[in-house]
Amino acid sequence: MAKLPILEFPDERLRTKAVAVETVDDEVRQLVDDMLETMYDAQGIGLAATQVDVHRRVIVMDVSDDRSTPLVLVNPTYTPIGDEREPMQEGCLSIPEYYAEVPRALKVRLQALGRDGRPYELEAEGLLAHCIQHECDHLEGVLFVDYLSPLKRDRVMKKMQKRHKMGQPA
Repeated sequence: MAKLPILEFPDERLRTKAVAVETVDDEVRQLVDDMLETMYDAQGIGLAATQVDVHRRVIVMDVSDDRSTPLVLVNPTYTPIGDEREPMQEGCLSIPEYYAEVPRALKVRLQALGRDGRPYELEAEGLLAHCIQHECDHLEGVLFVDYLSPLKRDRVMKKMQKRHKMGQPA
């Protein structure tokens, strides 16, 4: 396994729309393993392949308290269950040290392929539902700051540009 570099906002590569994975093969499984190592090392709960400059529809996440329940989503799609939405504080490994309230569907139905290439479905709510929506946004080139006002988004961009100028690591 290898730790991968995480792209940081405002890097334009984060805006790339990911392409579907045709076959879950050894290359994809290696990507999944590397992404899990990267996510755990960075103390994150989710990571999309787009964030590590691989523009394929692959996500890893683990919202468990003890970091023992990794979830692999290949070619994920989700559908909100009901109209209920709730705001939740979100952060992002690609936008370190910045958090904001983002309203998202309270419950979702996820369809994806697992690490073994087999399809599965699950219903999620709360933190897992938010994480699924946040990471699926990455595959579309959307960041959580896109849900903020232009003023707040501009403030975050300036903060990140200053961080990069000062050479701070991710």
